[in-house]
Amino acid sequence: MGAVEFVFAGGGTGGHLYPGLAVADAVRALCPDARITFFTTTRPLDRQLLEPTPYGQVPQPVQPFTWHPLGLPGFLLAWHRSVAAATEYLRRNRVKAVLGLGGYAAGPAVIAAHRLKIWVTILNPDAVPGRANRYLARRADLVVLQWDVSRAHFPPRTYCQTLGCPIRAGFASADGAAGRRHFGLSPDRPTLVVTGASQGARTVNRVLMRVWPAFWKRHPEWQLLHLTGAADEAEVRAAYERAEVPAQVIPFTHEMPLALAAADLVVSRAGASTLAELTALGRPAILLPYPYHRDRHQHANATVLAERGAALVIEDRIDPEQNEAPLRAALEDLTAPAVRRQMAAAARTLGRPRAAEDVAAWLLS
Repeated sequence: MGAVEFVFAGGGTGGHLYPGLAVADAVRALCPDARITFFTTTRPLDRQLLEPTPYGQVPQPVQPFTWHPLGLPGFLLAWHRSVAAATEYLRRNRVKAVLGLGGYAAGPAVIAAHRLKIWVTILNPDAVPGRANRYLARRADLVVLQWDVSRAHFPPRTYCQTLGCPIRAGFASADGAAGRRHFGLSPDRPTLVVTGASQGARTVNRVLMRVWPAFWKRHPEWQLLHLTGAADEAEVRAAYERAEVPAQVIPFTHEMPLALAAADLVVSRAGASTLAELTALGRPAILLPYPYHRDRHQHANATVLAERGAALVIEDRIDPEQNEAPLRAALEDLTAPAVRRQMAAAARTLGRPRAAEDVAAWLLS
């Protein structure tokens, strides 16, 4: 196959970019000459994630949509400039297909591709589509779902395939023993892994600071790997030291496949990518969905796992005192290995570890 070019459009968060990077790697594995360029936001995170990769980046001036009369003119100007730039790029480079990664930054390239009759695929990993995906789906040739439940949120004529949420190839080969060695954990003790995704989750961190000391004193056979995010690392570490309880505290890791593979139980948010990783590995989870989203889309994500018996869901009430009793009870419920094994098996039934390869095959076909 000769050299072909693809545009992957979206950014602003790891939840948008990580699935795109997984698909990009899968495309290059199938077609080494493929050229891939990401049309992103201007946020520093996008540059940080893309700089170590072989993929190009085009930061766009596009802004989040607003109805506010003071913000609307600026949005429209940035939108038209971004659509015009995307149109010129797609035409000049004879782009084969565009992959929309979600969020407002996906819009200009998807609209431009639709007008130029270039194939458009959109990733929709959340159970409830966001506003951008609901709008752009009408211009897409294919909408890729993580779960069948999302079909009800799109018009009946939308062509959907439930292929899963693309995740990095490292999850397919992640080994629990290797993960425990990597993070300096005991090889034979049950392990709790706590993560709030790449930036951490303050309310999750604060409730763990209260719950872990009491839980460990009742169950000293357990060990903890706590990924706090950079902002809360010092506070969490100091809290465990004051309580004189052992814990591995780190702000962030690029080795999430190893971290989750090391887990017997995970406490986390309910972002779509995180849930795809948990189900691909078959890890039982206690989920505290992000409480600040107006559409509560992480709650909808968590419900998919809870209804299949793959996770317990706790309403994050923001106050660590109110979160403490529900989390402590959930941890106690899951100390029994048989219960965790049952949940792990349920999680695997939802996992689609080959999602990136399947989406890449669609783009190349």
